[in-house]
Amino acid sequence: MNQFDETMKFDVDDAKAHNVKEIMTIVYSTLEERGYNPINQIVGYLQSGDPAYIPRHNEARNRIRHIDRDEIMEVLVRTYIEKEIHE
Repeated sequence: MNQFDETMKFDVDDAKAHNVKEIMTIVYSTLEERGYNPINQIVGYLQSGDPAYIPRHNEARNRIRHIDRDEIMEVLVRTYIEKEIHE
């Protein structure tokens, strides 16, 4: 069987998810503080991987670069689904 025929499993443990949430909160606040649209900037970063979308202020750029973009997306999707669909 081809490796592309099997469903891959991606899982972020709770400790990593908590860390992602803390960092994303700092990044979001920093973007707002600097006058940027946080959603647009974060989406730009997630799509491109270019850290220039995130300011250096408050070490936001360094913090977000220490997290895998896939982990960020997993936490964002999980949080949204838990809040919007499972409530």
